[in-house]
Amino acid sequence: MEPIFTPEQLAEIQAYHLPLYIKSAVSPLVYLGVLALILGVLVRPFYRWSESCADGLSQRLAFLRTAPVSRVLIQSLDRLWGEPGWGAAILFALLVELFIELIYVPATIYFGYVLEHRHGMSAYTPLRFLLDELKGIALEGFAVSALALGLYGLARRMNRWWLVLGLPTALLMLGASALDPYRSQVFFEQAPLEQGPLRERITALMARAEVPFQDVRVEKTSVASKRLQAYFAGQGPTRTIVLNDVILQELEPDEVLAAVAHEAGHVHEPKWPGRIAASLALVALLFVIDRLLRLSATRGWFGTTRFADIRTFPLLWLLSFFVFFLSAPISSAFSREREREADRYALQLTQDPAAFRRMLVKAARVNKMDPDPPRWVVLKGHSHPPIGERLAAVPPAPEKRAPAEGLPVLTEPSH
Repeated sequence: MEPIFTPEQLAEIQAYHLPLYIKSAVSPLVYLGVLALILGVLVRPFYRWSESCADGLSQRLAFLRTAPVSRVLIQSLDRLWGEPGWGAAILFALLVELFIELIYVPATIYFGYVLEHRHGMSAYTPLRFLLDELKGIALEGFAVSALALGLYGLARRMNRWWLVLGLPTALLMLGASALDPYRSQVFFEQAPLEQGPLRERITALMARAEVPFQDVRVEKTSVASKRLQAYFAGQGPTRTIVLNDVILQELEPDEVLAAVAHEAGHVHEPKWPGRIAASLALVALLFVIDRLLRLSATRGWFGTTRFADIRTFPLLWLLSFFVFFLSAPISSAFSREREREADRYALQLTQDPAAFRRMLVKAARVNKMDPDPPRWVVLKGHSHPPIGERLAAVPPAPEKRAPAEGLPVLTEPSH
């Protein structure tokens, strides 16, 4: 059996992954240190600056309270918050988020741009890299503002706010996957896969798999990355098969079908138990936040003067860190098992282990996958089994019998 990598390729992959493994080990400690700095030193000056800046903006932009459109929005925010001060709350939350982003700027540039270019994994220009990072920061800023207003606004006005917020949010989570086809288009252009044999074969494969879909689209990620990728986005009437342009350049049609078959395996997974569990976990997390906010108000942490004081906002980041850090090994273990099952499904659907193996080998080479990552890295949060393990599980292709001596060799007509 052909080895996945040459010795030279393997040496480069190890050089590429070593900084990533160091980052994986060090990053939690760095993040905890940043949060400790914010909670121990910066909460009070950040809050004073936010109040001062909000007061100044309120005076300069007072005309917005009487303008036809902005007046309605501002009155809605006043009612949500229950009293003056929502401007300072938003600014404080954004300042905390911006400070964390600025601390990580060197790591973001090195791991997102320098390291990727050094090993030929990125096609980013400096300008596009900057623009995509700014898009991400803008989206995070919007989410942080909505969280600060929604969570703290409701908490200040309702006793069981965690239930009032948690149940509708949980329901939204159950249906949010229908929006998946549109999220990635914020960053990358998409176009329908052109009519031809490949689209026809994908359509026939999905018919055999009994997977309805809306469209097959090509995502033009080669402007930023050299990695190949395929995924399904959306649910039901919005389900879309997305192939990036790199996968179409690097793989043969049979190998593309193998990748699509693997993704189709995820469609048949029992998703509702996981979604319901995630929704219940969200409600439980909001209840824990409620207890934490009440404890903070009782103890007067960080200068808080009342329940749901925005100065406790960094505590939510700390709580979220521990929740996700402790749950990641468990959720990733389930994810790896789902990936194994999707591999088995794809092999059964296509009946072409040779193409499936070639797809995995090419993906490993193009994406520079470590065939044997450290065990602690896998357990800490790998969503996929190591590529070496996945290849070992692919059954050998049936050998073609040589024709008996003297008999003609039948060949398929060329096309």
